[in-house]
Amino acid sequence: MKLKQLAKQAELIKVTIDDEAIVQAYGEPLDFYVYDRQPMETFLKFAAGGGQDVQVMGQIMKDMILDEDGTPVITDGYMLPSNVLVAAFTKLVAQLGK
Repeated sequence: MKLKQLAKQAELIKVTIDDEAIVQAYGEPLDFYVYDRQPMETFLKFAAGGGQDVQVMGQIMKDMILDEDGTPVITDGYMLPSNVLVAAFTKLVAQLGK
C-alpha cells in the first residue's frame, strides 16, 4: 500500500468521557470533539515531550477540545473543571495513540 492512500482530510469525531467519576459528578457522560488527524506541528510538539511542558500542553488541549462545530471549548476565560480536563486529557492521549 502506498502512503498516499492513507492521507485524507481531518474529520471531527466525538469523544465521550464516560468514566464512573464523571458520570457520578455530572449525571451523564460528557461529549467533546477532536479531529481524527492532527496537524504535524501539534503531533511533533506532543511527541517531543510537550507532555512535560505545561504551557505547550495547555495550548494543545485548547486546540484539541472542540465542540460539534469544531470550535475550541476552552477560550477567553472559559475553562473546564479540573476533573473534566484531566478526563479529557486521558481520552486525548488515548486518541493520539490510535
